[in-house]
Amino acid sequence: MRGSLLQAAALLLGGALACRPAGGAPANVVAIDDAGDTVRLGGPARRVVSLDPTTTELLFAIGAGAALAGRTDACDFPVAAAAVPSVGGGIPPNVEAALAREPDLVLLYHGGANAGPAARLRGLGIPVARLRTDRLGDVPRLARLLGDFTGSRQGADSVARAYLAELNRERAAARAGSTAPVPVLILAWEQPLIALGAGSFVSEAAELAGARNIFGDVSAQAAPVALEAVVNRNPRAVLTMGASGAAISLRPEWRAVAAVRHGRVFRLDHSAYNHVGPRMPAAIRALRRRLAAIP
Repeated sequence: MRGSLLQAAALLLGGALACRPAGGAPANVVAIDDAGDTVRLGGPARRVVSLDPTTTELLFAIGAGAALAGRTDACDFPVAAAAVPSVGGGIPPNVEAALAREPDLVLLYHGGANAGPAARLRGLGIPVARLRTDRLGDVPRLARLLGDFTGSRQGADSVARAYLAELNRERAAARAGSTAPVPVLILAWEQPLIALGAGSFVSEAAELAGARNIFGDVSAQAAPVALEAVVNRNPRAVLTMGASGAAISLRPEWRAVAAVRHGRVFRLDHSAYNHVGPRMPAAIRALRRRLAAIP
């Protein structure tokens, strides 16, 4: 019964309900987060500790960057985020460091490691929202939810509409493509060998750019794979996260992969690939140009 009521509330209100007086700004906000928990705010959040790079970027994008009171070391965009004190990592977070920022809202990634810290923060009276930031489609709904949390719904609606329009153009471009998708390995880590699967937003983006993830049959975000499996699936190019590309190019065993032998190893070095966010459509276009140039 409780689950159905929560689901109904989320569907009716797009994930959040802002109770607004006739004059304008919300007097209070009640939202259902991605963990199914109720988040209650007495008014727009003014001291937000964002422990996820996606929510940090979105706060600035919707015009609520001034409300950011704390971030993680991984919150690398926009540049203005660097002026906000870091509380360390986000999975799991340093609860004491987050509390020291005197937050009226803490944003966490919805993962198992954050369940305990979220419960502890709530027990101390701090509102917490655990949010999934895994897919390209998460961006507009999160923008609007953060807009409700911070009283920035107009800016949030603008960001969501612009992002959806751009993403739909990229989807249309992918459907209209006249060439066969380029089979690629998306390498997250080299030792041990970890490949990104279909559950990753990077895999989504690569496929919209004209690639075919050779491990697209893996539903998880990432999974360990064998080098022999890579050889057998014969990617035409290798897309790497971080500095793995330089390492595999020097390893003799990787010479068994034709893409490595022929120098078709490309680092996804744009920071947009570090976390899903409003810049992804531009990153997709840039990757499409790189893939189209492969001989």
